[in-house]
Amino acid sequence: MHKLLTLGRKDFIFLCSSCELGNIAVIDQTLPMASNGKYLSHQPQVVVVMLPFPAQGHLNQLMHFARQILSHNIPVHYVSSVTHIRQAAVRDNNSISNIHFHAFEVPSFDSPSPNPEDNFPSHLLPSFEASSHLREPVRKLLESLSSQAKRVIIIHDSVMASVAQDATSMPNVENYTFHSTCAFSTVVSFWEHMGRPPVEGLHVPEFPSFDGCFTTEFVDFMISQIEFHKFSDGNIFNTSRAIEGAYVELMESFSGDNKLWALGPFNPLAFEKKSSKGRHSCMEWLDKQEPKSVIYVSFGTTTTLTAEQIEHIASGLEQSKQKFIWVLRDADKGDIFAVNEERRYDLPNGFEERVEGMGIVVRDWAPQLEILSHTSTGGFMSHCGWNSCLESITMGVPIAAWPMHSDQPRNTVFMTEVLKIGFVVKDWAQRNVLVSATVVENAVRRLMETKEGDEMRERAMKLKNAIHISMDEGGVSRMEMQSFIAHITR
Repeated sequence: MHKLLTLGRKDFIFLCSSCELGNIAVIDQTLPMASNGKYLSHQPQVVVVMLPFPAQGHLNQLMHFARQILSHNIPVHYVSSVTHIRQAAVRDNNSISNIHFHAFEVPSFDSPSPNPEDNFPSHLLPSFEASSHLREPVRKLLESLSSQAKRVIIIHDSVMASVAQDATSMPNVENYTFHSTCAFSTVVSFWEHMGRPPVEGLHVPEFPSFDGCFTTEFVDFMISQIEFHKFSDGNIFNTSRAIEGAYVELMESFSGDNKLWALGPFNPLAFEKKSSKGRHSCMEWLDKQEPKSVIYVSFGTTTTLTAEQIEHIASGLEQSKQKFIWVLRDADKGDIFAVNEERRYDLPNGFEERVEGMGIVVRDWAPQLEILSHTSTGGFMSHCGWNSCLESITMGVPIAAWPMHSDQPRNTVFMTEVLKIGFVVKDWAQRNVLVSATVVENAVRRLMETKEGDEMRERAMKLKNAIHISMDEGGVSRMEMQSFIAHITR
């Protein structure tokens, strides 16, 4: 059984290090409480509270961001439900020490299995709705922290604004909205809403409408958060002016007096090679392959494919004769630890035997950043979630884009039409059409064995280098982070 400890107050539920999944969240108890419920601490000047949206791509971004804030010796408190704190910790590849995790109880919610026929992960909606009940424990946490620190900075996901709304009533608490997608996808939405006025010196490529990107229920959920954005003291993007400078500037022109920071990329830019004991088996396989010879195929944590589509992908990969790593697993459930019957993907008879040595199928959690950073990886067939896009850019790997829902169609335009480090496998206008084995085969070959693919790899490597330079002393990303730290610690 997974064990929980209550430390100090009944509304603070923490994960125990004796969890059967390993030592996933040892809570740093440097903020003991007195009998009146106030924190007894060293009275830090500034503390930061991170409030992510309860889905992997959002949990992951703010976990990486928390680590960057910590590097400036600023205490960070990371807040979510018991289930999602556990999820963030289990899937984190780096040390999570020194982050104060606050795993609050929320009302129980249904956690159904994903439906392969749905493009959008509607099965996650109950967990999203449950997250709205974090408002009261977050308010209590902010009150406790604000009584001890000079200033409390709460950084909340844009679709968690209602949970953070009480920050506005506390004089020494500031409220910042975190946008989990790229500046391009966000600003073209503003621009479209304004009637597409002329933008001097900037070409905005054609981009798809939001038709089919979200369900009505999730649109209503997002709209319910907008009224609380008026309480925001600024906006934060996980992106870099080195790759999105023009779109960040356009966003600034629309933001008026509201401050905006492009503080990314948050993910690590390099990895030290682990010992064999600590590495995923696919990494050992990658070590044996030629440089830039492997295509990585993964469609993220919110995509579930139909049996027919899986069969065509398998056939296309086999027919391409290219080396591959294919992550084949169901989309996350709202509670990834819920005991549900896992769907077993059936591959074509004899497929794995026939591709032995040419490719491997990973059915568990894959170390995506490490795979993309490996010298043998030369391409990425992806859904174009923003995390995956940024990881691809920072590792210098071009993309064969296959968007599934949400911001992914517009991210695809950014990657293929603006940065030109990829091409479209499945056009969004044809989103309900089966992608044939021949299309998959041709896409893999196009990325991995053509001059066009080589040119995309060269452009991707130039962007990788630009990102690295931007993070060095005097670089635009380094200065942007210094500006933000100076602002919150002023």
